[in-house]
Formats: sequence, C-alpha cells, structure tokens
Amino acid sequence: MLIYRLAAFISLGAVVVGYDSGLIATIAAEERWIALMKPTNDCMSLVSLGLLGAVLGALYTGNLADVYGRERLLALSSLTCSRSTGPSSVSEEAPVQPVYPSLYLSEIVPRTLRGRLIAIARMGSYFGQLVGFLMGFYLRRISTMHWWRIAFVAQYLAVSVFGLGCLIWVLPSPRWLVAQGRDDCAHEVLRRLHGQDSAVIELRQIRETMRLERHVQASWGGMWKKPILRLTILSCGIQIFLKVTGAYSLMFYTPSLFEKAGLSFGIAYFAGTVDIISVMFHVTWIPFAWFYRLGRNTWLQVGTIGMILSLVAIAALQRQIEQYPDWKGRYIVVLFPYLFYIFYNISWAVALATYSSEIFPLSMRAKGNAISISVFYAVEVSTSRPPVLGKAIGWRLNLLYAMACVLTLGVVRFALVETKNQSLEEMDQVVGLEGHFAAAEGTGAEQIELVNRERSGKADSE
Repeated sequence: MLIYRLAAFISLGAVVVGYDSGLIATIAAEERWIALMKPTNDCMSLVSLGLLGAVLGALYTGNLADVYGRERLLALSSLTCSRSTGPSSVSEEAPVQPVYPSLYLSEIVPRTLRGRLIAIARMGSYFGQLVGFLMGFYLRRISTMHWWRIAFVAQYLAVSVFGLGCLIWVLPSPRWLVAQGRDDCAHEVLRRLHGQDSAVIELRQIRETMRLERHVQASWGGMWKKPILRLTILSCGIQIFLKVTGAYSLMFYTPSLFEKAGLSFGIAYFAGTVDIISVMFHVTWIPFAWFYRLGRNTWLQVGTIGMILSLVAIAALQRQIEQYPDWKGRYIVVLFPYLFYIFYNISWAVALATYSSEIFPLSMRAKGNAISISVFYAVEVSTSRPPVLGKAIGWRLNLLYAMACVLTLGVVRFALVETKNQSLEEMDQVVGLEGHFAAAEGTGAEQIELVNRERSGKADSE
C-alpha cells in the first residue's frame, strides 16, 4: 500500500535524527572528541549548542513549510544535514531535527491511521538511536586519526538518499496543494493515496475548510490571539509538562542508579542506554497496533499513571539503597526505569507528535507545529546538562517528577481535547473554532460587499 511505503520512507528522516542523537550522546564525553571540538565549558555544551540551533531551526520551518511544501522542507533539511556532516554537525545539523515527519504524515493519512503511522516514525527514531549508540561504542575502540569521520559518512549517505527521495518520489501534501490553489494536483494525490471515491469526498471537505479559514490571518501573531491561543498553549504546554516529568532527564540518572544496585560500570551504562532504547523500540508495536482503538486522552492517562507509579517505586528503592548500600534486594530497582519508559512510550511518545500536528487549523498547522517543537527544544536545553539537582537531593528528585506527572495527569484529564477518529477538516469543530471562522467569514463577506458597492458607486459617478 502506497501510504505505508511513504510512511516507512519518511521514517528514514527519524532514523537519521535518532542516529545522530545516540551517537553524540555516546561520544560527547570521549577525550578525543573533546580534544577535537575544544568546547569552552564541558562536553554537554555541544549538546546545548545543538539544541539552541534546533529552536531557531524549528521556528523558520513554520514559514518554509507553508511556502515550499512539507516534502520539500524535508528535502531541504536533509541538505542542511549533509552539508554539515563533520565535527561541527552537532550545532549546524540542528535545523534538521525539528523537521519531524509528523506534520507531513498527519496530512496524508486517513483519520484512523495517524497514530499508527506516526508510531512507525518513532520506531525509526529508536532504531537510529540504537545504531548511533552501537557506533559510538565501536568508535571508542578504534585508534585511527579519522575515527569520527566513519560515523558521519554513514549519516551522509542516509540523508542523501532521504533528500533525493523527498524530491523525486514523496508526494506533496494534498492540503498544501489546495492552499496553493492546485486542486487538480491535490485530487490526483488523494486518488493515489485513498482511491477515487474517497478523494472526491476529502477534496470537497478540504476546500470547504479552506474557504472558512481564508478570512482569518494565518500569521505568527495570530497564533497568540484568541481563540488560537488556547491551542498554542495546549500544544506547548504538553511539551513543557513532558520535559518536567523526567521522561528525558531520567536517562541521565539510570546508569548511576544501576551501579548503586550492584551492576558494574560497563553493564550499568549499557543497560541504562542501549537496553532501554531497545525496549522502547519493541514496545512501539503496542501503539502501532492499538493506538487508533483508544482515544489520545485514554492513552495519555494510562501512560502517565504508569509513569507516576514507576517514579514512586524508584524513589522508595533508591532511598533504601542510599541508607543500606548492601541491601540484598537492591537489584529490584533495575526493573522500574524500564517500566517507566514502557508507559511513556505507549502513550506520550506517539500521542505527543500526533496531537501537535492535528489540532491546529489547516492554515496555521505548520506554524503551530513549529512553535510546539521550538518549545520542546528550548525546554530541553535546561535538561541537557548533567543532573546536578539529582546529586543534591538524591531520591527526592524522582518524587518531584512524580508530582509533575500528577499535575500533567490533571491537564490531560480536564484540558486536552479528544481527537480520536476525527479528520483534520473536522478539527475546527472539535476544538471549538467553527463559530470563530464562520463569524470571520461573515465579516469578510460584508467587507467584500462594501468594497464592491464603493467600486460600483465610483463607476456610476464616472
């Protein structure tokens, strides 16, 4: 089926991003890498620099996606990545990272497959991280002067294939085509993706939605005005909440936690990085098979509750180990970081990308997605350094994460709008924007009629 082949190919971009993330995380502390890069502060300043570049990259993708199209933006991002392949790629390649395929996938897949196909992209990201981790471990063992080039050659080949495929083979978004006035091309794309009957119906819905939205200014300033402001806050809010619940910073602690449990340094580091990513990769099959059967809110609530229980268990066991280092049951703590990431992966990992790419109106989706991802990377800057707070307060940090999860659970339960099995054209009604656009259309029609009357009056007087 064409749509699955497209999703699999687009996931190659996620593989590249995951590969780079796993590779840099593994070699950033390597003495040869530090000597090569000569960071002014510490090895993690490289990661922070890349994340700051990603924030800026995310913002400019909002305009580029509207002007040049989603698939061309993906090709452009691969060009940026291939040009920067080398020792400076940590900072220069950052603009490729915000261009996550969820925006494109959400606009080409049927309503019941959005979560499933975005799960494929998540699997690609995890697979890339695994390869990056393993490549980093391999590079630590070789002594050639150009050891770092080996890793980036593989990345260069992957992004070249991805960029060429996006230019030649990947279909443009039908919704972007309608926005450009290319309805015939949009119909052909929809026909190839969903069949003739569905293409006619979907094209009619897209046209109607664009007609309603044409009187509303799709600007950056409009993203921060009512009623779009509510969607912007929701999209950015879940990004922030996710960062303060430990989903990303917990992995910094996991190897040292495993060492306290009695594992050797090598086994603890491998189990706290490669093994966790491997588990997340395999667990992604759960949302792939079942995500469309439950609502986004249901998955997020189940996942968040599981994360809370896991964090509380980690805190209790870590406290026990700190008080009694020789406690025989200390190995039990190894189980709960895996459970934490299992619950995270079946819920937040897929729902986060899906939700941000579907709740915004068609004319504002690219900008909304760009703002959301820029916030994601902006918050990650603060969590990219070694966890000093964890050393200061120990097991209590996990309790803070658990309390943040409780707050997040309340937001999910009472603030997030359910989007299960809703088409993108139905989102305006789901999130309560239909009346806003209808009012704007009425105002726009009145203004047009007034202008026409003025022109008619001038013509009569002449």
